[in-house]
Amino acid sequence: MYKSLLVLLFTTLLTAEVYDGVAIVVKDKAITLFDVKKTMQEAKVDAAHASSILIRQKLEEIEIKQRKINVSNSDVYDDIKKMASRNNMDINDFYEAVRESNGMSSTQLKAKIKQKLLTQKLYMSIAYSALEQPTDDEVTEYFELHKENYKHPSSFTVIIYNSKDKSRLQEKLNNPMFYSPDIQSNEQELPFDRISPELAQLLERTQLNHFTAVIPDGKNGFMSFYIKAITSAKDAGIEGVRSQIVNSIMADKREVVLSNYFGRLRQNTNIKTIRMPK
Repeated sequence: MYKSLLVLLFTTLLTAEVYDGVAIVVKDKAITLFDVKKTMQEAKVDAAHASSILIRQKLEEIEIKQRKINVSNSDVYDDIKKMASRNNMDINDFYEAVRESNGMSSTQLKAKIKQKLLTQKLYMSIAYSALEQPTDDEVTEYFELHKENYKHPSSFTVIIYNSKDKSRLQEKLNNPMFYSPDIQSNEQELPFDRISPELAQLLERTQLNHFTAVIPDGKNGFMSFYIKAITSAKDAGIEGVRSQIVNSIMADKREVVLSNYFGRLRQNTNIKTIRMPK
């Protein structure tokens, strides 16, 4: 009898410990207090908003499983290979660039890409049949309402520093007066329309008279761009950004369809809120 009581007491305590860590249960999927706090910090939102984000993620996981949506390792590799190619890098250099810029390992990157592809397939299966291509009038109206989003610098004047030795190049960034024969430099003007979107974003995020982070150069070395000058912004014109506008409109339409779908799904799913972070 005493043995049975001890077993029961141990089981109760163990259950209480697990239960104490759970914030929300979506069907049979648990969201922990740690998950909520982490999302609050990363997304800079309150507990209620963080909970909504996590509930949506759990609903998506359930839908992916029920619809038997799969992504193979080759699908993940092909996607990474395309991203590397757009940046004129081989796979290893791309992994290194991601590690340097985001602190993400190749394993973590693959997991993130896999989740992205799974989600894309899910969204397509839900929303594809409900979407219509925007008309010319819709494209024109969207452009007029969001003109500021389609302005960009004409070009960047940069000094490109290259080195086979990453530590030497980093020393240059930390101390611009530092000189080493291991570091080569050349000044170039980079037209916005002739560089990759990823490089354009990197340069746009970097302040004038500052260095970008050190990134692989695709030639078994490393590089950094010093932003020497930025030409004034110009309007890209509707024809120059038509494909971007169409993509933006389709993304907006897709989000409406998805929000409605997951809103209904949330109402029809057993969701229990146990506790929220204090």
